[in-house]
Amino acid sequence: METTSKGPSSSEFATPLATHGLNPSGAVHWNLDWKELHGMAVERGEASLTTHGVLLATTGERTGRSPNDRFIVQESGLADDVWWGEVNKSTSSEIFDRLLVKVQNHLDSRDVLFVKDAHCGADPKYSMPVRLITEKAWHASFFHNMFVRSEPSELVNHVPEYTILHAPELMANPKADGTNSGVFVILALDRGLVIIGGTHYAGEIKKAIFTIMNHILPAKGLLPMHCSANTDYNHSALFFGLSGTGKTTLSADPGRALIGDDEHGWSDDGVFNFEGGCYAKLIGLSKEDEPAIFATTRMPGSVLENVILDANGVPNFEDGTLTQNTRGSYPIESIENRTLDSMAGHPKDVVFLTCDAFGVLPPLSRLTPEQAAYHFISGYTAKVAGTEIGITEPQATFSTCFGAPFMPRHPSVYADLLSSKIRDHDANCWLINTGWVAGGYGESSRIRIKWTRALLNAALDGSLDDVIFVEDERFGFEVPTTCEGVPDEILQPRETWSDKTRFDNVANLLAQMFIENFEQYSEGCSEEVLSASPKVLD
Repeated sequence: METTSKGPSSSEFATPLATHGLNPSGAVHWNLDWKELHGMAVERGEASLTTHGVLLATTGERTGRSPNDRFIVQESGLADDVWWGEVNKSTSSEIFDRLLVKVQNHLDSRDVLFVKDAHCGADPKYSMPVRLITEKAWHASFFHNMFVRSEPSELVNHVPEYTILHAPELMANPKADGTNSGVFVILALDRGLVIIGGTHYAGEIKKAIFTIMNHILPAKGLLPMHCSANTDYNHSALFFGLSGTGKTTLSADPGRALIGDDEHGWSDDGVFNFEGGCYAKLIGLSKEDEPAIFATTRMPGSVLENVILDANGVPNFEDGTLTQNTRGSYPIESIENRTLDSMAGHPKDVVFLTCDAFGVLPPLSRLTPEQAAYHFISGYTAKVAGTEIGITEPQATFSTCFGAPFMPRHPSVYADLLSSKIRDHDANCWLINTGWVAGGYGESSRIRIKWTRALLNAALDGSLDDVIFVEDERFGFEVPTTCEGVPDEILQPRETWSDKTRFDNVANLLAQMFIENFEQYSEGCSEEVLSASPKVLD
């Protein structure tokens, strides 16, 4: 039985549920607005409201992504397209088909289903119609926030290219179903279908669609990117960086408008946001440090995830009782300082952010296109004590393309596209280290944010164009000799270490880590990119 709360009947939609193999016995609500979804989520006991009227949901055991439970169906059309391995784990069509039937039967048996239609991609030329079919109203609201919304009249003719069948209450049987646990996230890229079960964590929905975009766009000559982006309306900038590198903080600039905070495409026309919303980490959030994001947590259209409330129903963002990965999703319209169409021209600057806990990378370096490709593929930062259980010393970590879990193709595919676009549009490339200076973690401190901001602003506004740069003989990139508002000695890390021999040893150690990590990508990379590798010096 298919029903709808308002608007056209289900029979008037271009793609009814029967297209997805569903014949639900309960009510089906098509494209409800957020107010209706929040009301039903509370009524059904899925979520509660904060004192500000914001929806709050908890996700149970899984409070983050489940990378060990994510698979791509290995079908003939994908044999050469996907870089199979630990990240892109394969599963068979037979396993997928068995689980698909379980998901379909589960959804058919629910007393109510929620269908949300939207698009991924703010640029109409490259926008992909997508659909979520879920048993939870709050997940439908999350989907509503995160993707590009259409007018109700446009949705009548909506034909999704990719559909997610979302069954968080359905647990797999690992032995019978061929999964690693009760959780499963399986992408059948050739069929335009994703099935998710056993996890309530909403981020799986967002990242499944991102993975799809990362698969299909390179074949069209577009570069999909895990980055934030902003613009001063004359020039746009991209910010790549892993968690803890300052990506959110540095891309949030009062003098520049936000294009998007996480996922973008670079086409022949410029940069566009994939999403219609933001999915912000909230742990430690304060009104003073991030006022724009803080304000969204009091806007009734937002959805909070795994946040603890105080006795008055006010979120306590310092409380990580459930997880350090507390989240908030909200429409991008909630951010006042943004571009209206989530698009901009070609980037003038491409910024890679790293937090080097070894204290040997300069606060700012200028990269050639080949070096940019090398560092893009490497995706380096460092974990420090307190970020994960068991870490007592700095540990180098590499996540290719600054988003390894979501990149189904070989990293060189994305790196070649990046290098090509950097050359075609004469973009400046920068590596900014927001980590330690004058020594490593435990013996010095992180670089002051005001110095990092001064370096970034100088890079973006052209103030460094007339500054003398010197080449770093170990890493090959160029380092400025001066920058207004920053002590000159800070710019050359070796000069800040009292023990120069120890600096050389630590720098060689990091260079060797880069070299060893890159060996797995060497096949398929050009000689120009391979030549951008750092050197271990005598």
